[in-house]
Amino acid sequence: MRSVTELPKAHLHLHFTGSMRHGTLVELAERDGIRLPPALVEDWPPKLSADDEKGWFRFQRLYDVARSVLRTEEDIRRLVLEAAEDDAADGSLWTEIQVDPSGYAARFGGITAFTDLVIDAVRDASARTGLGMAVVVAANRTRHPLDARTLARLAGQYAGRGVVGFGLSNDERRGTTAEFAPAFRIAERAGLRSMPHGGELRGPAHIEQCLHHLHPDRLGHGVRSVEDPALLDRVVEQGITLEVCPVSNVSLGVYRTIDEVPVRDLVAAGATVALGSDDPLLFGSRLAGQYAILRAAQNFTDDELARLASSSFAGSCAPDDVRAAGERAIAEWLTDADDDGMPT
Repeated sequence: MRSVTELPKAHLHLHFTGSMRHGTLVELAERDGIRLPPALVEDWPPKLSADDEKGWFRFQRLYDVARSVLRTEEDIRRLVLEAAEDDAADGSLWTEIQVDPSGYAARFGGITAFTDLVIDAVRDASARTGLGMAVVVAANRTRHPLDARTLARLAGQYAGRGVVGFGLSNDERRGTTAEFAPAFRIAERAGLRSMPHGGELRGPAHIEQCLHHLHPDRLGHGVRSVEDPALLDRVVEQGITLEVCPVSNVSLGVYRTIDEVPVRDLVAAGATVALGSDDPLLFGSRLAGQYAILRAAQNFTDDELARLASSSFAGSCAPDDVRAAGERAIAEWLTDADDDGMPT
């Protein structure tokens, strides 16, 4: 079996705060005298579930605690650089990191100043690591839809200058999806791709709402489209990439085991599936781990893993030359052999 860390891939589902290294979280908390809950220290990674509102509240509380340790410009730059280093070490050639600027606005001079900082940090991290990177600006569906319009206008100002897409995150059971449609139209007119979350905590009916109102190019998760074959056919026909995060699906209780995550069924139906790590800080598994766990739990072959990696480039916003280089590198990974003619 070839090394999954050496398999070239793109990373399309990575949240900003959730990309932080656990060691960095602990170090920054100690620096400022922030007392972390046991779930983020000795009991890390935390035992999570989003089966009910209480479970999601606990997940969000841990996320907010992690965000609170990021207090200086240097902290932001460190997070982005370390995320780039970790993805590059995991075999990523292209990473799109998703951020909600409103979550940091109060501490960093407003949403525009913070977005400027993130884009500059991404540019610097890309230059230092050789990893291609871009930003997805995401609205929070627990906030007012007018806030989403503000973020969409902000994101549009950076189209072609580091921002490639507009998303909608947080608990998909909250808010009314249709009310976010105007924000997505603003982003669409600016040339940004539509990348809302959908089809994880809610089923096919919510994916239907996303398709109708938000016109997604990609769906964050989207795994529950498998529950409605006709809907899944539409997802395939429309060329919508599904950003599937196996470890987080199990951690949040969407599925009981990795065996149940329907990656094979989605691929068999013709869907473009790109594996992502979601929030490695809270789920304890980074990008290469998603590939490794499918190999271990679902017996994915190297050929099948290579097809998933290829899909990640196909669904990405990477420049054509990066996509082409990724495809060539995947082919080389598949044909790589040791002196005895066996896969390395």
